[in-house]
Amino acid sequence: MSSDVSRADILRPIQRTTKAYYVALGVASLFAGIWAIAWIYQLYHGLIVTGLSDWGTGGGVTWGMYIGLFIWWVGIAHGGIILSAAVRLIGLTRYQPVARLAELLTIGALMMAGLMIIVHLGRPDRVVWSVVLAFPRTIHTSPLIWDVTVITMYFVLTATYLALTLRYDVSRLRDDLPDRFSPVYTVLTLGYSEEEDPVVQRMVWWLALAIIILAPLLLHGGVIPWLFQLLPSMPGWYDSVQGPQFLTIALSSAISGVIILSYSFRVRYDWGHLLTDDIFRGLTMWLGLFVLLFLWLQLQQIISGVFAPPIAVAAATDAMLGEPLYWAAIGLAVLVLAFSFITVVRPAWFSKERAVLASVAILAATFTEKVLFIVEGMMYPGFGLYRAVPGSYFPSVVELSTLAGTIAMVAMFFLVVSKVIPVVELHVVEDKHGQARSDRGDGEVNQ
Repeated sequence: MSSDVSRADILRPIQRTTKAYYVALGVASLFAGIWAIAWIYQLYHGLIVTGLSDWGTGGGVTWGMYIGLFIWWVGIAHGGIILSAAVRLIGLTRYQPVARLAELLTIGALMMAGLMIIVHLGRPDRVVWSVVLAFPRTIHTSPLIWDVTVITMYFVLTATYLALTLRYDVSRLRDDLPDRFSPVYTVLTLGYSEEEDPVVQRMVWWLALAIIILAPLLLHGGVIPWLFQLLPSMPGWYDSVQGPQFLTIALSSAISGVIILSYSFRVRYDWGHLLTDDIFRGLTMWLGLFVLLFLWLQLQQIISGVFAPPIAVAAATDAMLGEPLYWAAIGLAVLVLAFSFITVVRPAWFSKERAVLASVAILAATFTEKVLFIVEGMMYPGFGLYRAVPGSYFPSVVELSTLAGTIAMVAMFFLVVSKVIPVVELHVVEDKHGQARSDRGDGEVNQ
């Protein structure tokens, strides 16, 4: 990173608003509004407006794109906070400029994951009756309630993690921040004193440790896949490989999201010296590693499903392998892996724009794979009560609008948040300037 990084750089998104910003906000608001209209339409007419249908005479699946979106957004959220926690816990200072972007991505993605639960329930009041009031009775036996619990826990952990680091930045940048958000800054810095900084640093370190430990055990490596892999009646899901598979998808998707966000901020705010090519190259290498693990685990599932498997498992695997969209997703992942490998062998082939395209490809691949995972898993249950009824599913316009709407709302989240708080930590500037002063001092001593 260049030593000319300054406070003015990280304040630029807050202080500079252009026509392009309002255009982006307008486009995101338009897609979010379309989704809102579609959801109101669904609330009025019921879930019949979706491509979902009941088992039995309906001949289809009761879970579809909504649950696929839920898994996708949860994966992005969990991978994002793991990336940020790793920066603090094991000293990956190379990626410090993107740590807060990863934290904010976690917040935005978790909100969308929670929204998908509400949307899929059909009526918002069911959150009260089926989740909140039923919690004491179901927490011991319901993987769905486990999901809600860990998502809530991670939202609290991430929000606390973010708020603690923001206190330092806001207190020192307060004179340069807009007065219209004074109530927000007052709450963030309530009771702040410089004496708390070492204590906060220790708290943040322990939070990062908790996040790193809990992620593979309880989140996208544990509770989320348990919702599926603990159901022996669903042979397409019942597989112990789901935990690591979900975790690789989460990390791949989150790194892709961070790459896209970082590129957007770099281009828009002239952050080439802040979000350097070296950061993008490193993130692309990590992306390649997790895509390799994703493909390897897919191979494990395929081999288990085609080499003398139980009849029900064979049926689910044949359905997956016969779906062109599945091979399209795998093909995208292979191309991204090849790109990551080529950039190691021939660094001149690397470019930030290609890294962004690779990130978009992975997000499309992981989303497609997760929706197919849900649909094919439900289409081929182990029990044969309704097997005579042919099943089919294709997302309706209402469901497709939800995909566009949630992406738009996350974009709106970043557009708004970037006008209120710094999306890059002040420590990035201070640490670099401190290193530059140290380097100059060493040079003077040598002279």
